[in-house]
Amino acid sequence: MSNGNKTSDFETKLKKAKGLGSAHHGAEHWMAQKITALANIPLVLWMVWSFINNQGMSYVEFRFWLADPFNAVMMILAVISVFYHAVLGSQVIVEDYIHIRWFRNLKLIGQKLFFFALGAACIFSVLKIAL
Repeated sequence: MSNGNKTSDFETKLKKAKGLGSAHHGAEHWMAQKITALANIPLVLWMVWSFINNQGMSYVEFRFWLADPFNAVMMILAVISVFYHAVLGSQVIVEDYIHIRWFRNLKLIGQKLFFFALGAACIFSVLKIAL
């Protein structure tokens, strides 16, 4: 509560701001997003090139192509990098625009579970086809 004293107004606002969470991991999050963005450039270019070149292949031909360890590893790396980048980006959006703490936390957990499940399904599919 304020009694008209500017110092107590500042302290009240400062105490409120301190309860909003730590700002210590912002640089790590930002750096991880930039690294995955850079990793996505060659990986996604390779993936698009592969899809264009493999267009019209039969399942057996595609399976043979994906059985090459280089292609399987590149596909899995692309899936991991793209989904991790998506998790990082969507986390920033939720943290910036959802202000109800319990709903924000629920949304963040749901998003991480969704992207993890989708990424795991993609990796499982690559391994199932490749092996």
